[in-house]
Amino acid sequence: MRFILFLFATCAAFAAEVTVLSYNIRHCEGVDGKLDVARIAAVIRSVKPGVVALQEVDRKTERAGGADQAEELGRLTGLTAIFGRAIDYGGGQYGNAVLTRLPVKRWANHPLPGQEPRALMEVDFGAFTFFATHLDATREDTHRAAAAAEINRLAKSPALLAGDLNAVPGSTPMKILAGEWSVAGEGLSLPTIPVRQPARQIDYILFRPATRWKVIEIRVLDEPLASDHRPILAVLEY
Repeated sequence: MRFILFLFATCAAFAAEVTVLSYNIRHCEGVDGKLDVARIAAVIRSVKPGVVALQEVDRKTERAGGADQAEELGRLTGLTAIFGRAIDYGGGQYGNAVLTRLPVKRWANHPLPGQEPRALMEVDFGAFTFFATHLDATREDTHRAAAAAEINRLAKSPALLAGDLNAVPGSTPMKILAGEWSVAGEGLSLPTIPVRQPARQIDYILFRPATRWKVIEIRVLDEPLASDHRPILAVLEY
């Protein structure tokens, strides 16, 4: 009996938690038309995340006033910032970013299919790999389905995947991802758009393998102003 209790306590001591946030920030332009990097940073700081997946991030574009938004958000949140280019845009670049307080071993940026080229960021934290992406927004699922298959090909375990997938639950891309991933909060109502009165979920946090992770909390933040998406947050034990 003592050995069983010791074993349980030892296993519990090695369990860790990570708070994950996924947020499409629309180049930091709120629904009020204001470009406000500090406002986005305040939303991020409010939940004290360990790792953040950001979509629609501008790097030195004209509309961002030449700012490196990933770098600024890293400075304002106290997190390490990594930018992953998807396309050249407006005199600069546009893509995804990862913010983290975890030590980064290495990272890579992979191209994905899309009518507008898309990308998948891969960040190795040692204990797990974090993937962050923003899938194609065209009406048909063709490009998203191809991107989902490519994500499955590139993925390794244990891993988390977060981002704006532009796909609703039960759609073809989500079914493809379900072959390799579990969705945090699957079966729950977690709408993220439209931001004023959310009715559909297209932003997600996924994990693999199912046996390695335990979802402690999953919720959509009540933030209707800073962007045109609401952020989604999950606390996971691994």
